[in-house]
Amino acid sequence: MAKMKAILVAVDGSETSDRAVRHALDLLSAGLAAELHFLNVQPNFGGAISAFVSREQIDSHHREEGNKALASAIELSKKAAVPAKVHIGVGRQGEIVSDYVDKLGAGLVVLGTRGHTGLAGVLLGSVAQDVIAHVNVPVTLIK
Repeated sequence: MAKMKAILVAVDGSETSDRAVRHALDLLSAGLAAELHFLNVQPNFGGAISAFVSREQIDSHHREEGNKALASAIELSKKAAVPAKVHIGVGRQGEIVSDYVDKLGAGLVVLGTRGHTGLAGVLLGSVAQDVIAHVNVPVTLIK
């Protein structure tokens, strides 16, 4: 298998997200990619909120929450002595992940899945399904 330029791990700070990070670290340790990137996607606030809250406050909130979600991934990569670049995006998960895949030249997306199925999966929606629908590279789901 040819070495890919980058692996992009979508992280949210959960245990399943940490398992996805560990898997990506294993792939890098095996020499399958040159770069590791962590991405947290924050939800976009609707226009109604921006009427009452300044752009600076919204941006600060996204940075704070994004950094919280990225903290465990950063710690895991430091413990493994594998450098990783971190990114915070704002918007719909699938679209933002796809944008970063293109921008970074990532050859693989890795993300944890909580495994919601049936009615719960339909009602809650699925980040994994959204990402798969938008990206044009392989996606590895970690449960």
